[in-house]
Amino acid sequence: MSAHAFALFADYHQFYLWDPGAEPRAPEDYTDEDVRRLVKVGPNVVVIQPVRNMTVAVELELCDRDPGFNASQWDHIAECGLDLPTGKLQVHECTGGPVLDLDVTPGSYRLRALFGGLGTISENGLDGKDFYAISLWPEATAPLRIVKQWEGRSR
Repeated sequence: MSAHAFALFADYHQFYLWDPGAEPRAPEDYTDEDVRRLVKVGPNVVVIQPVRNMTVAVELELCDRDPGFNASQWDHIAECGLDLPTGKLQVHECTGGPVLDLDVTPGSYRLRALFGGLGTISENGLDGKDFYAISLWPEATAPLRIVKQWEGRSR
């Protein structure tokens, strides 16, 4: 397992995990349901949609197998597949550039996005102690599944 902690600017309420070698394109066809799910999936890309349009804390852990989680510790939980055919994983800001580049074994991965501290976000959406944890492990591709839906104030 390897863990990486960093901050990134979630401009337009989004950042990407993708395989840059596969030349992914960030999805642009958002529905109200996509926004509610806080995660959107496209070919070789997963879009994480933080609730704040600000700099947010993110932790990414690469695991050999499903690390598990305690649902009571999180406000929102989503799982999906992410194909990394060239073995490159990049965390990329929407309007910035890469924040993290990692080499992984080429293949299919399961991604779990955990959203915490969403209830701390100020009324104007500028301040908060929200944080985002991403777990990634080798597993066959699977469709997006919302494990726990955040029902708080939308952005």
